[in-house]
Amino acid sequence: MTPACLDDFRLIARRRLPRFLFDYADGGSYSEGTMRANIADLQKLTLRQQVMRDVSTIDLSTTLFDRPATLPVALGPVGLAGLYARRGEVQAARAAEEAGVPFVLSAVSCCGIEEVAAATTRPFALQLYMIRDRAFMRDLLARAAELGTDTLVLTVDLAVQSARYRDMRSGLAGPQGLGTQWRRFAQIARHPGWAWDVGARGGPHTLGNFAPVMREGAGLSQFLAWVGRNFDPSISWADMDWIREHWGGRLVMKGVLDPDDAVAACNAGADTVIVSNHGGRQLDGAPSSIAALPAVVDAIGDRAEILMDGGIRSGVDVLRALALGARGVLLGRPWVFALAAGGGAGVTRMLDLLRHEMAVAMALTGQTDVKRLSPDMLLAG
Repeated sequence: MTPACLDDFRLIARRRLPRFLFDYADGGSYSEGTMRANIADLQKLTLRQQVMRDVSTIDLSTTLFDRPATLPVALGPVGLAGLYARRGEVQAARAAEEAGVPFVLSAVSCCGIEEVAAATTRPFALQLYMIRDRAFMRDLLARAAELGTDTLVLTVDLAVQSARYRDMRSGLAGPQGLGTQWRRFAQIARHPGWAWDVGARGGPHTLGNFAPVMREGAGLSQFLAWVGRNFDPSISWADMDWIREHWGGRLVMKGVLDPDDAVAACNAGADTVIVSNHGGRQLDGAPSSIAALPAVVDAIGDRAEILMDGGIRSGVDVLRALALGARGVLLGRPWVFALAAGGGAGVTRMLDLLRHEMAVAMALTGQTDVKRLSPDMLLAG
């Protein structure tokens, strides 16, 4: 099956992946209401079709994280992506580099920063949470800077982890005893293609960035236990002084929905603010990212670059976000499903589809430059 739209990648991934991996990417927290709203609220925005304009030249390029990008799109951080294809983060980073768009490596990646840096030539961004072990954070930031990483994406909406019921049902979350491990093994056994290509040939199956501080091993079960002890729920704006002391590069704050928080992020030195509800995976009942975006834009204007993630499923969705003031968007589920469906080539195909969808929608709305989109391209109501 040749994917004709982004939803096709999800269908292929569902067939190829063990249930616990598909549900981890596909699901949200609790009733998944905010996750659904991310998609539904974007779909409510109607584009204003305008004709008889000269659309013979359309410019989709912009700058993201202060670097040129061929599209207003970045591959956002997705944990455990190395389990969706063999050495998945490396494949995705290479695809992003070839396409000319940014790649953000999750702190919870199977491929560590050294492995990804060795496989690419373009600097990538590193995503990180506040960890109780500040010595570990300091060392990881230093390792990243030494490798040429100049952008830190600090995710601030995971001070505590929300319950994701799909993960509990699949055996990914919850008590990590032998019974849970056998449930995952049974799911793997029903997907021999994944078991051979990723399970047998895709090792090591560890979380490379955290391996130095996980004395009992850096596998999935060990990490799930480690998270509860080491993610820092005491994080506050005061911690930004510590971040700035140990990080001299570009600072991005991801997980902002409230305009007051967006102002505080700018006051704390953020260069970029990402309007995000963690893909509907944290506070169920929070507003959709697209609903929160206009108030953030009004609150901080051009004090910081504004990006958005959550619910983007097409090139038209990208334009909707840009029309409401975002410089660009981050993708999560779309690229990881494309990775599962076809490896790095799948990610390339996904980006090509986005590029085509954006170009067509730009032409049919009479727009020629993504850097000049405004609410005028949307119908009121």
